[in-house]
Amino acid sequence: MAETKREIERKYDVGADAALPDLSGVAGVADVVDKGVVELDAVYWDTPDQRLAAASITLRRRTGGADAGWHLKLPVSLAEGVRDEVGAPLSETVPRALLGLVRSRVREAELVPLVRLLSARDLRHLVDAEGTLLAEVSVDGVRAERLTGGGGTAAWSEVEVELADDGDPALLDKVEKKLKKAGVRRSSSASKLGRVLAETTPKEHRPKKAGPEGATKSGKKAGKREAVADAVREAVGEGPGTAGDHVLAYLRAQRDALVSLDPAVRRDLPDAVHQMRVATRRMRSAFRTYRKILDRTVTDPLGEELKWLAGELGVDRDREVLTERLTARIAALPRTLLLGPVRGRLRIWTVARRTGSRRRTVAVLDGKRYLALLDTVDALLAAPPLRPAASAPALDALPKALLKDYARLAARVERALDLPSGEERDLAMHDARKAAKRARYAGEAATPALGRPAERFARRMKAVQTVLGDHQDSVVARETLRALAVQAHLAGESAFTWGLLYGQEEAAAADRERELPQVWARASRPKLRAALGS
Repeated sequence: MAETKREIERKYDVGADAALPDLSGVAGVADVVDKGVVELDAVYWDTPDQRLAAASITLRRRTGGADAGWHLKLPVSLAEGVRDEVGAPLSETVPRALLGLVRSRVREAELVPLVRLLSARDLRHLVDAEGTLLAEVSVDGVRAERLTGGGGTAAWSEVEVELADDGDPALLDKVEKKLKKAGVRRSSSASKLGRVLAETTPKEHRPKKAGPEGATKSGKKAGKREAVADAVREAVGEGPGTAGDHVLAYLRAQRDALVSLDPAVRRDLPDAVHQMRVATRRMRSAFRTYRKILDRTVTDPLGEELKWLAGELGVDRDREVLTERLTARIAALPRTLLLGPVRGRLRIWTVARRTGSRRRTVAVLDGKRYLALLDTVDALLAAPPLRPAASAPALDALPKALLKDYARLAARVERALDLPSGEERDLAMHDARKAAKRARYAGEAATPALGRPAERFARRMKAVQTVLGDHQDSVVARETLRALAVQAHLAGESAFTWGLLYGQEEAAAADRERELPQVWARASRPKLRAALGS
C-alpha cells in the first residue's frame, strides 16, 4: 500500500573531500548525532523520451537505508525544495499504485530503467534538547550510470538537508546560513536524477519541461489564475501577439493543469477534483468562445469529450459541495431543533455516495477514453486547426469574442429576471449561470493580452456567476433535503429538521433572486465593455 509524506529538502554542491561545518551552533539545534555511512543503490525509471523527467517527477527503486522501496516524487514547489514522496514496498516491477499516479504523463508508453545511482551517504541527525529529530544532513558521494539513452557516467558530491516531518522550514534557512559561511553553495539541480541527465544528455536531446512546476500545489484560486496568465504571457512573449497565439497559449496552460492535477485527484487531495474540472471547463469554454479562431469541426468533438470528463468529475465534486453546505446548515442550528439522528443520517448518505463516486472517478482516469482525450488534446496543440482570423491582432479579435459572450449572458439574465419565482425561473437562472461562467473564462483567457479591462470584466462576470451559482446550489440542496426527509419519515424518525433546512434553502434562493438585479447592474455597465476595445 502506498504511503505519502511531504519532503522539504535543499541540496548543495561540495567537493569530493568536503567536510561539514559544525552545525551544533545553529539556533535550536542541541546536538549533531553521527548516524554512520549508508550505501544506497537506486534505479530511476522513466519513458524512453523522459516524460517524467520533463515534468520534474522522479520514480525510483532503491535498496539500502531505512526506507528501501519504490519512491515517486511529485513536485509541489521546486523553488522551495518541496515535493510529495509516495512510497511503496520493494517489488521487481513498478507498483500498480504508482503507475496510476504517472498515467497522465506516461499514457501507454513503457517505463524502463533510465539511470542507476550508487550513493555513499554519510548521515547526521540534527536534534533539539529533548532529542527530537529536526533535520537530516548528509554528505553524499554519488556515482551515476545511464542505463538507456546512450550510456554515460557522472560522479559528484553533494550535501542534502532534509527537514524532519512537521519541522519548521525556518531551520533550513539557519542551516544554509551556516553552510554559506563555510563556502557551500546551493546546487543548481533540484534532484540527483536531474543532474545526471544534464551531464550525460546532449543539449539538443534534452526534453522540454512539461508545464509550470508546482501545478499540483493546492493554493489560493487567485494565485492559480495568475499562474495561468503568467504561462500565457511567457508563451506569447512581450508583444501583443496574434489572437491565435493567445488562445493556444491559454489552451496549453489548461492542458498542463489537467495533466498535472491527475495524480492529485487520484490521491484525493483537497480541491483537486474541483480544479481539474475547472481546467476541462475552461478549455471547452475557450473552444466555444473562440470559434472564429479555431476550426469547430475539430474542436466540437473534443469539446464533447471534455464535457463528458467534467461530468464524471462532477459526481465527486457535486457531492463534496453539497455535503459541506448541509453540514454547515446543521452545525448552525440550535440543539433543540435537531430532532432525530440528523447528523448520523447525513453521514450515512455522504459515505454511501462518496465510496461510489470516488471509485468511479479513479476508474474514469484509468480508462482508455480518458487517455484518448489527453492524446487528442496534445495532437490539437501540436497541429492547431487555426482559421484565418487567428492571424488577426489579439487586441482586435479578443474583445469581439468577449462582447459576444456578454451579449449571450445578457439575454439569459434578462429572461430570468422577467420570470416569476418558480421552477421555470430556477431553470432560467441555471442557464444564465453557465453563460456567466463562460463569459468569466473568456475574460480570464484574454487578460494577458487586454490587461486590466479584461481582468475587471472577468471579475464582474464572476460576481454574477457566484450569485447564480449559490441559487443553483440551493435548488440542488432542496432536492436532497426532501429525499432525506422522506428517508427519515419511512424509518420512523422525525422529519422536522429536514423541513426546517428546506425552508432555509428556500429563503436563501429568494435572497439570491433579490440580489441578482444589483449585481447585474454593476456587471452590465457600458464603460466596462467599452474599456475592452473592439
